[in-house]
Amino acid sequence: MEKEKSGLPLKQEVLLEAGVHIGTKIRTSDMREFIFKRRDDGLYILDLRKSAERLMAAAKLLARYKPDEITVVASRIYSSNPASKFSALTGVNLIRGRFVPGTMTNMTCKGFMEPKIVLVCDPKGEREAIAESAKNGVPVIALCDTDNDTKFIDLIIPINNKGKRSLALIFYVLARELMMAQGTIKTYDEFTYDIGYFEQLIPESRKEAVKEAAAEEAAVAEGAVPPAAPEAVEKPAEPAVEKKEGG
Repeated sequence: MEKEKSGLPLKQEVLLEAGVHIGTKIRTSDMREFIFKRRDDGLYILDLRKSAERLMAAAKLLARYKPDEITVVASRIYSSNPASKFSALTGVNLIRGRFVPGTMTNMTCKGFMEPKIVLVCDPKGEREAIAESAKNGVPVIALCDTDNDTKFIDLIIPINNKGKRSLALIFYVLARELMMAQGTIKTYDEFTYDIGYFEQLIPESRKEAVKEAAAEEAAVAEGAVPPAAPEAVEKPAEPAVEKKEGG
């Protein structure tokens, strides 16, 4: 897939099909500026243009650092699987599953590390990693959905951080851009992985993924989490970059 001339990292229809713009029925004040509109069913829709712009900005920022200076924190299966592929391709550090308190502040902690920049996949589940990064003065990039608070986050990527396909697309783009910056590939044509590759579960995660999917279905029923794409896909009648939330 080639980068669009419009400046989007992928064709708009690819972003829409992945459901990167589908938020939840909850909107925090922190995320208000990134909202495109609220659907009739109560789901908030993110501004697709801002999502794409922030995703590319994050890729450019990460490219300024050496791989061993970057740490990705992915506590959920749907984020840890594509994050694992991203880590393997680019050489960045990855913390999968529960973040152990003290990992960035206690030198006696097993797995202690001192990253120079951190990427978290869900501020709700990864609050401790954000707090420890802030304490150390380490910049934080975060995938933020409509229901997230953004305290101590330096670069917000407004995006669906719960959908399996959406998370796969995010790490597809980040891997591609970092590999370009690292010189591993010279053109997008040399990037031979597709979004499906980042969506695949690694073998040891299948049982955990079943449990997580069940929990997510329960959350969908309660209205806290949107249905999975592509069922939830909605193509806006107007470019998302132009229209703001109506109140």
